[in-house]
Amino acid sequence: QVRLVESGGGSVQAGGSLRLSCVDTDRARSFGCMAWFRQVAGKEREKVAALRSDGRTRYEDSVKGRFTVSNDNAKSILDILYLEMNNLKPEDTGLYYCAADHSSARCLESGNVNFEYWGQGTLVTVSS
Repeated sequence: QVRLVESGGGSVQAGGSLRLSCVDTDRARSFGCMAWFRQVAGKEREKVAALRSDGRTRYEDSVKGRFTVSNDNAKSILDILYLEMNNLKPEDTGLYYCAADHSSARCLESGNVNFEYWGQGTLVTVSS
């Protein structure tokens, strides 16, 4: 049973940093793709960053140069996902979700939101 658990959200001032973590609590499986999404009330869920099992990444334009997605580099499987967020802006505020899929086929497509597994989300609030 896959269960993704996010942590690391919180409240920071603009310019601050946060590091989000996502762990599959039922470990010892490797996903083809893991990603971070964020959602703001009244808007569609937005794909922020994705990491494919081969190490390729993709970022939404507004976070490029500020956010970094990674896994546990000491492991050869993809079952943990981090999101290092620097120079945070008020528009980064939202509920951040971790998602995972065994397939890597559409991992890096910005419009692909069809992931097999989702976490419950962790709230990030950035004040000006």
